[in-house]
Amino acid sequence: MLIVLRNTWALLLGLGLLMLGNGMQGTLLGIRGGIEQFTTFQMSVVMSAYFVGFLFGSRLAPLMIRRVGHVRVFAALGSMISAVLILYAAAPDWMVWAALRVVIGFCFSGVYIVTESWLNNASTNENRGQALSLYLIVQMIGIIAAQLLLNIGDASGYILFVIPSVLVSLAFTPILLAVSEAPAFESTKPLSFKRLYQASPLGCVGMFLLGGVFSAQFGMASVWGTAAGLSVADLTLFVSAIYIGGLVFQYPIGWLSDRIDRRIVVLALAILGAVVLMVPVLFDAPFPVLVAVGAICGGVSNPLYSLLLAYVNDYLDKTDMAAASAGLMFINGLGAISGPVITGWMMEEIGSSGFFLFMGLLFGALALYAGWRMTQRPTTPEVSSGFTPVSPTASVIAVETAALVDAADMRQGKARN
Repeated sequence: MLIVLRNTWALLLGLGLLMLGNGMQGTLLGIRGGIEQFTTFQMSVVMSAYFVGFLFGSRLAPLMIRRVGHVRVFAALGSMISAVLILYAAAPDWMVWAALRVVIGFCFSGVYIVTESWLNNASTNENRGQALSLYLIVQMIGIIAAQLLLNIGDASGYILFVIPSVLVSLAFTPILLAVSEAPAFESTKPLSFKRLYQASPLGCVGMFLLGGVFSAQFGMASVWGTAAGLSVADLTLFVSAIYIGGLVFQYPIGWLSDRIDRRIVVLALAILGAVVLMVPVLFDAPFPVLVAVGAICGGVSNPLYSLLLAYVNDYLDKTDMAAASAGLMFINGLGAISGPVITGWMMEEIGSSGFFLFMGLLFGALALYAGWRMTQRPTTPEVSSGFTPVSPTASVIAVETAALVDAADMRQGKARN
């Protein structure tokens, strides 16, 4: 892993700065929206808009890269991100914010694709799995550290909007200067949704439901915290707990899922998530309990994302794994768009506990569907792909890279047998 770090440190440093900027703006908007007295529904629209832009970016950014190249796309989108981060404070109107969130979601999607394709190109077949693990760790650390930065300024002013803008601008320097030649960009034609569903109904349904869970976590946690009256310090601690849980739980769950039927792990995690998220719905839980709930929620949802990708790959030929990733990403994105809006509606109807209830219901639906699917199909094939951790914030390039790692694991498994 040290060799991978030495060869890709500049890319990873740039990624870390990007995640600092993106992690700050996501939480900051929820806090500032409360100061501006935006309604919960208005903020839910603002938060959903990011995922609309991200979904379009995942489709259009590859076309832009093939047309004008990595460097120009990276510079153009990066400049737009810096401008948008400043415009939030300059135009505190929820409809303007929603439009800006579409733009910034589109831009971050494109920037991730450029960064991940360079990182993938800098890796070899032997260390690609290690590079992907480092990529996940840097992503999580960047988002967690971003929450700490929110405590150094006043959300009602400009400085907290200036900081992520500067961080994003600085992120381009190591990335652009460290790579002498941009890689050729190749995109994989996705499988049809019909073929993907036939391969794994649980994988498709699960990815859609997880899209709603993740977008609620990423987009509505700060809105919930503001509505619940949390201080900035408490809110940032809660959001950090979500990502810390996701980081800590990834590898133990991955290890377990490579040794038993993955559906059992999916079912157990979904049940755990549903039960734990009902605690703040049914009881007046103190803040330490809420932090624990957040950590468990993140510790369930993030590994489930990677777990479902691995499960789908178990039923695909290795040549189809990368192709399937684009379809799964699109399904997850569709679920993500609706997540904040439904969460916002539930919070307006029943109060701030609607934030937890929405995610709990999605986990419950996943548990029921996983249990039913276990009665419809035999156990996972004897020789299956490996579990490779992937963050839900990653673009299709990282997911396709995980598929390549899974395919290599499958080949090694067959060789051992």
